[in-house]
Amino acid sequence: MSTVILLRHGKSTANGSGILAGRTPNVSLDDSGRGQAEKLVERLEGVPLAEVVTSPMLRCEQTVTPLANARGLAKVAEPGLSEVDYGEWTGRELKTLAKEPLWRVVQAHASAAVFPGGEGLAQMQARSVAAVRAHDRRIAAAHGDHAVWLLCSHGDVIKAILADALGQHLDAFQRIVVDPASISVVRYTEIRPFVLRVNDLGGDLAGIVPPEPKPDEKEQGSGDAAVGGTTG
Repeated sequence: MSTVILLRHGKSTANGSGILAGRTPNVSLDDSGRGQAEKLVERLEGVPLAEVVTSPMLRCEQTVTPLANARGLAKVAEPGLSEVDYGEWTGRELKTLAKEPLWRVVQAHASAAVFPGGEGLAQMQARSVAAVRAHDRRIAAAHGDHAVWLLCSHGDVIKAILADALGQHLDAFQRIVVDPASISVVRYTEIRPFVLRVNDLGGDLAGIVPPEPKPDEKEQGSGDAAVGGTTG
């Protein structure tokens, strides 16, 4: 299987407003977010990319456009990676939502949280994990097991994907932090996923590119963990 870069979209016009934007149409990047999108080209300079897959939401499409243009890559829209459907919570102030009984469920028992008129967080995790794994299989088949590809999505979606990769219950996914324009990295194998980065806001990402396996590593199996830890 291959390696996926999980990119949260850059800072949007809604991120600093205290409003839960959700699937509100035409929420775009703000000036800061556009700068983050431009810097992504430099951040990933040493990383070969096989494909760019993105949530259909405008803020995600805008985030990956400079990178896709620089690499000459098409942007593949994937509905399974779209923002959570927050239903009747969409467009409301977070300070008001924090007073709702459901807020505590979202915080402590996320797997039971279903947004009125929307979807449940467990439902979101199921469709997003299914999407990322399906694209990973497809890209590995087309480009090889050492392929690296980029996925651009939303905070809760990426946290849910990371929770699955970590073998962590969805009820604990609020322990994971995913900031705007942050990068997390998962390498999928036949046995298990390996989580290489979480919420990385730095500049050098060349280290995520998988090296060609040595003969003895092929015998051990690509999904085996290094006993005692990796040696660099």
